[in-house]
Amino acid sequence: MAENVGNSNRITRDYLDSLLIETRYINSAFPDQAVSLYGQKFPSPIMTAALSHLDQFMMEGAAKALAKGATETGTILWYGMAEDAEIEALASYGAPMIEIVKPYQDREEIYRKIRHAEGLGLLAVGIDIDHPFADNGQQDMVHGIPMYPMTTDEIRDICAATKLPVILKGVLSAQDAKEAVKAGAQGIVLSHHNNRIEYALPPLKILPEIKQLLPASIPIFVDGEIRTGMDVFKALALGANAVCIGRPLMTAIKNDPENGVRDYLLKARDQLAKAMAYTGCVTLDRMDPSVIHQG
Repeated sequence: MAENVGNSNRITRDYLDSLLIETRYINSAFPDQAVSLYGQKFPSPIMTAALSHLDQFMMEGAAKALAKGATETGTILWYGMAEDAEIEALASYGAPMIEIVKPYQDREEIYRKIRHAEGLGLLAVGIDIDHPFADNGQQDMVHGIPMYPMTTDEIRDICAATKLPVILKGVLSAQDAKEAVKAGAQGIVLSHHNNRIEYALPPLKILPEIKQLLPASIPIFVDGEIRTGMDVFKALALGANAVCIGRPLMTAIKNDPENGVRDYLLKARDQLAKAMAYTGCVTLDRMDPSVIHQG
C-alpha cells in the first residue's frame, strides 16, 4: 500500500524474511545458548527490547507484566523512558536490567539518571543517540522535554563518569560504530528505533560490516522486527551477541498479562535452539555466518 512505502519496519521485515538458513546435521549436538555479558551469565541471548511507558500506552500493569516475565525466565530486561519510581518498581522484580536514557538537552539529567541506575545496581545503562531530532529535522520534544544531539566528547565524558557499562542505542552505520569505540562505549544497539527514519538500512544488513570494525570486547545488540527465535538466530549467526524482542511481547501482555511474556520468551528460546541444532551452531561461539544465504 502507498502509505507503507519507505516504512523501515516493513523493509527490515522483508530483509529478515529474505535470509535463508542452510542445515548442517553431521557433527551437530544439542545446543547451549547461554551467554556471558558484563561479567554475568544468562540462559539465553534473547532479551526484551527497551519499551517505554507501557502502563500509559497499553494498560495498567503492563510494565510489571514485562518485568515479571523477564524475571521468571532470567531474561535481561531493557526499559526506556520512565520516571524514577517506575524504574525502581521494575528493578525490584529482580531481572537483570538495562535502562535506556534519552539524549536530554539538559545533560545533567543524563548524569542524574545514570547515578540513579547505579544506585539500583542495574546491569548497564544506554543512551538513545537516535532521538534528538523530530520528524521535521528540528529539536525533538519527548513529553515536553527537549532533546539534543550528542558529540563523541560528551559520550566519552559520560562513559568515564560511571562504572556501569554505557551502551549506545540507535547505531546504524560504520561511522557511528567507530565513534562509539572512540567514546569508550561498552556496547551498541543496531536499530532504526521503530521507523524513526524512512528507508532505514535493516540492522542485519549492516551487522557484518560493523562486526568487523568492533573489538570482540564490545557486544553488539540488535532490535527491529525481531519476532521469533529464528529471527534471533539469523542475527546471532551474522555477528550479534544478543537480540531484543519488543512489540511481540506487547501483544503477549495484552493476550495474557499473567504469563504471556514468560511463555513467549520460552517459545522463542525453543525456536532458537532448533535453529542452532539444525545448523551445527550449537554454542554462541560457534555461530557461523556462512549458514545464512540471501534469498
